[in-house]
Amino acid sequence: MCRSIKTLRPPVLPEEATEEEIRAAALQFVRKVSGFRAPAAHNREVFDHAVDAIAQATAELLDNLEVRGQKASA
Repeated sequence: MCRSIKTLRPPVLPEEATEEEIRAAALQFVRKVSGFRAPAAHNREVFDHAVDAIAQATAELLDNLEVRGQKASA
């Protein structure tokens, strides 16, 4: 869908994704879906809320994924 969003899970990403990487992916997703690179002032709040919600969902997904063949982290 959005080529600039990279895979954030192991083994593609050798270490845990940072908050910045997760937020960047969420921002790219919202930009793609909304069609706006930057929203107008009257859409800023809903745009930012969407980025926050997607970043939170992404972090939760990454925290709970079970990647087979990967050793459990300490």
